[in-house]
Amino acid sequence: MKIKKARFEAAVREALKFLPAPLEEKIENLEIIVEDWPDEEVLEEMGLESPYDLLGLYQGVPRPARGFHYSLALPDIIFLYQKPIEDLCRNEKDLKYLIRDVLYHEIGHYYGFSDEELDHF
Repeated sequence: MKIKKARFEAAVREALKFLPAPLEEKIENLEIIVEDWPDEEVLEEMGLESPYDLLGLYQGVPRPARGFHYSLALPDIIFLYQKPIEDLCRNEKDLKYLIRDVLYHEIGHYYGFSDEELDHF
């Protein structure tokens, strides 16, 4: 399934509306960026060969690891990779669910959870 970037970004904003209020209220200094594909450096850094293997990525300092000096830091970033996400979806409903799942997974990293911990949710 393929959609325009503006519709994909709207689906990301919609997914954020369903984030539980106690979690949403504590998000600060975080940007969400939609890109078509992960770049080669990111794939290499992650040990991945195919851009289809990465749907999202959190880059930053997780909230539990932030100390006194964090107040002047640049925003953390969650990247969502539109093309690999689209390729896994048959319709817009699937797309919205997958965007939400990937986004919430990456927000979990923002809150300091590992992949192993997030797999149990």
